[in-house]
Amino acid sequence: MKLFSCLLLFGLATISLKAQNTPAPVKLVEIILTANHSDWNYKLNEEASVKISVLRYGSPVENVEIEYQYGPEQLAPEKKGILKLENGIGKINMSTMDIPGFRQLKVQTKIDGYTYKNEIKAAYAPFEIKPTVSLPEDFDVFWEKAIAENNAIPMDAVVTPKPELSTATVAVYLVRLQNYKSGQYFYGYLSKPKDNKKHPVLFNPPGAGVKKIVPITSFADQGFISFTTEIHGVSPEISETDFQKMHKELSSYPTIDLEDKNNYYYKSVYLGCVRAIDFLTSLPEFDRKNVVVTGGSQGGALTIVTAGIDKRVNYIASFYPALSDNTGYLHNRAGGWPSMFRDKNQNNIVEKTKTMEYYDVVNFAKKITVPGFYSTGYNDNTCSPTSVLGAFNSIKATKEIVITPISGHWRFGETNDKAMQWLQEKCGME
Repeated sequence: MKLFSCLLLFGLATISLKAQNTPAPVKLVEIILTANHSDWNYKLNEEASVKISVLRYGSPVENVEIEYQYGPEQLAPEKKGILKLENGIGKINMSTMDIPGFRQLKVQTKIDGYTYKNEIKAAYAPFEIKPTVSLPEDFDVFWEKAIAENNAIPMDAVVTPKPELSTATVAVYLVRLQNYKSGQYFYGYLSKPKDNKKHPVLFNPPGAGVKKIVPITSFADQGFISFTTEIHGVSPEISETDFQKMHKELSSYPTIDLEDKNNYYYKSVYLGCVRAIDFLTSLPEFDRKNVVVTGGSQGGALTIVTAGIDKRVNYIASFYPALSDNTGYLHNRAGGWPSMFRDKNQNNIVEKTKTMEYYDVVNFAKKITVPGFYSTGYNDNTCSPTSVLGAFNSIKATKEIVITPISGHWRFGETNDKAMQWLQEKCGME
């Protein structure tokens, strides 16, 4: 009995400690950066200035020193310095640009042994940014041939009901599809409303990384038959040992066979997106009218790619697409994730850049003919806004974009809601 009491007390103490150690929702010290233009947008040759406020408990910290640096986005800073804030408030002029692009200001301070940081980017004529990547003359022929070859490979779909993952309103299935080569597969979770009605279909490609996917039922709750996939052939039911082995082998997958356009890693990935549409449009519950694609980061890139090469797609919503204008760094400006050409002296760079022309999101963006919803944030250091705007500006189809300047590599719930409402309205859903 005494042992039980001790164990109980230990358990309660552990729970109490965990509760006490919950991370704070806000920082003890905040650095507030306020641009002199509320939308962070500037005309060419217009100087941007930023007000800096260092607050503790919501009040200015007196006599604090700020380290700062600024220059073109993601590149070496043009200037570094230290600014002393007498009353916790100061201002930095971060100069200007005479060509479209972004300037980045980074600041930090140390208080009581802790370092606090923040940053802000000023946009100069962002909707005039032009991509640096070239479009190969045989781009269309290359992808038409690749899709035709892939069509000759049976889809060999295996659809397994997953009642343990389903909800009262959504039926979930694990799907395996053959793609690219005989015996090569990728996986996805299909989510269908349990109402026996016809619905628009929605393809949801994944963000970057090697990971086990989980079912997403929210799209089905909003009236779509959705298919959320992975791209590496990683079954969500794989053993942890095998998963870790694959994770290690594929850690650098964006650069695998980058010197060879016919065997580059993303070739199977892009063809897998078309295969996902093959599968969705084969479902008996498909309304035969509306095919939607949406995703963010790598998923945002694959959204644009799918619409660019598969004319069955009707509407897309792409958030901060990766793999956009990858050659930016070779032209002294920020490129897209995964920054593969930041090192200008790497081996076989000519062959690699030639291959990337067939895979850069910018060149698929040029092929889009359907309405699209797009979104990005200026403070994104993963998928640089320079690269994202380069892709967006290449789109000639009907488009709209929501920019939340303060966003990093994430988006607000309000933006998600707006995108979903836009897609539902386009599909004629109530």
